Amino acid sequence: MLKKHLLLFFSLLIGSPFIFAQHVIIEHPGLEQRLGNDSFFDKHQTGFMLYDLEEQEVVFEKNSHLSFIPASTTKLFTFYAALMTLEDSTKRLRYQTKGNDIIIWGTGDPSWEYPHLPDVQMKAFFAPYDKIYFSDQNWEDTAFGYGWQWDDYYYSYSAERSPLPIYGNLITVKNQNRQPQIQPRFFARNINITQKEIKDVERDFHSNNFYYNPNTYSKLESKVPFMTSTETFALLASQFLNKEVIPSKEPLPEEHYILKGIPLDSIYREMLWESDNFLAEQLLLMVSDEILDELNGSAAIDSIKNTFLFDLPDEPQWVDGSGLSRHNLFSPRTMVALVEKIYQIVPDSTLFRLLPQGGKTGTLKNYYRAPSPYIFAKTGTMSNNHSLAGYIKTSSNKLYAFAFMNNNYPYKAKEVIREMEKVMLYIRDNF
Repeated sequence: MLKKHLLLFFSLLIGSPFIFAQHVIIEHPGLEQRLGNDSFFDKHQTGFMLYDLEEQEVVFEKNSHLSFIPASTTKLFTFYAALMTLEDSTKRLRYQTKGNDIIIWGTGDPSWEYPHLPDVQMKAFFAPYDKIYFSDQNWEDTAFGYGWQWDDYYYSYSAERSPLPIYGNLITVKNQNRQPQIQPRFFARNINITQKEIKDVERDFHSNNFYYNPNTYSKLESKVPFMTSTETFALLASQFLNKEVIPSKEPLPEEHYILKGIPLDSIYREMLWESDNFLAEQLLLMVSDEILDELNGSAAIDSIKNTFLFDLPDEPQWVDGSGLSRHNLFSPRTMVALVEKIYQIVPDSTLFRLLPQGGKTGTLKNYYRAPSPYIFAKTGTMSNNHSLAGYIKTSSNKLYAFAFMNNNYPYKAKEVIREMEKVMLYIRDNF
């Protein structure tokens, strides 16, 4: 309870000035022409806002009060929640020792054998102990988020959430002479042949049985989610550590130890650059662990909304950490307010390093190209929806926050991005 009161007090101190200046709008015929009636963006639902960070005023908006499906720009909400609640490094796990044995509880930390994150040296930590007990009694969530599409279950971007992930809750499959080689080897016995004409390895919906067709199998490498459970984790961890890991129902005691983990910057960058859904979901669980002493993403969202985000222009309908759910709904002016909040607490050099840069890094590597990057932003894409939110640096060396949201268009995302780029280039060269 004390944590919640402190969060509320701190949030009142740092309330965004955006809410006091959002109605100061300047006319810009060039933007009206590119975004207004009879433009490309008049053919589908489009919302846009451009905000002067130095003057703290809105300089242009179109439908900025309407709600849009944000897709992966939702990760900016998760990023902000983590910035406001977590320290510089993860809490790897919580534990208590009993003689030569140890009992552990997850914190949501995703880094155990996760590619592109620093090694966490788990074998060295557990080496002194004879038996390891793993309890899931602080887990108050579900493997899938509210509104996730059920038939995404065997795609790598839809890995399950869990209290203490290992291998990112994914198997890695490599094609060797049309034979799938699976890591971790624990699942190798679960591979089966099917007559279904599939080019990849697929998983059964209700079990950890995997299938491939030797006549059509051609994918060189892939990752497939496995079904998580306390028992599955215990078996995988036992094999990895070469020690017995035993499921437990021990509640998390008030007095316990914390194992420090990896720098959070490494998770932030991977999540934002690659739009990694799994890392975003686990990051939200780490927020929950920190402020609520339990793993419950929905409860963490409610807490963050009521403390740090109570002053947004429009209340966000925020339901998951990654943006996989179509139930997320944000307005462009709320996205801009959030982007300004992030700008207030993160130094420019750090922020622009963590965000994708146009033509240079992450999901923007192939878009918004220029001799010097001018877009620093998070993308969000799902079928018929594409959004971009972040910062634009203009030729006059001014910095603006913006949100550019597109829903319900009947064409390919690349066509929308191409037209968005024309608008952003105009802003770069004329503001």
